[in-house]
Amino acid sequence: MIVTLVGMPGGGKSTVGRHLARQLGWAFVDSDAEIEKRLGCTIRAYFDREGEAAFRDVEQQVIAELTNPPPGTGSLVLATGGGAVLRTPNREALRRAGPVVYLRCTAEELFRRLRHDTQRPLLQVPDPLKRLRDLYRERDPLYRATAHFCIETGRPSIPTLVNMVLMQLELSGHLDHRRQPAPADRRS
Repeated sequence: MIVTLVGMPGGGKSTVGRHLARQLGWAFVDSDAEIEKRLGCTIRAYFDREGEAAFRDVEQQVIAELTNPPPGTGSLVLATGGGAVLRTPNREALRRAGPVVYLRCTAEELFRRLRHDTQRPLLQVPDPLKRLRDLYRERDPLYRATAHFCIETGRPSIPTLVNMVLMQLELSGHLDHRRQPAPADRRS
């Protein structure tokens, strides 16, 4: 099974995904990290050199591969890039692969988290808050259409968010509620 996390840049997908995978004893993959491995450079550098459309082409290929693992591959938690839902084939592939969780966060909260970030290409603009509001307005309907579950992130701790995701998956029958949780990682 694949559990996918979608949401805005800075919404906590990678962090929550790593902790969720650890809790479940599953593999974790960040689609942006996989894309960078394939490109041999940062997403920002590729974005600057080749443009957004070329980046989205590579992203679509990587998501298609990640959502169609070879038989016998174990369960996986997949954190996607913020724009992964922009293309219909990506949305369809993610929904087919398993439960999709939208980590929903306001543009203002995202700005608080990302105001010093220099690595996200779409936020390297004169007014990043306005850009986040515009991205949110454009993408929120796509995240909602893709997701099976929506979790408001606000400011809860990472363990709280992980537990919220686990509860949704258990209540929906995607996970056995009698599973034995992995030992808590003290470094979290």
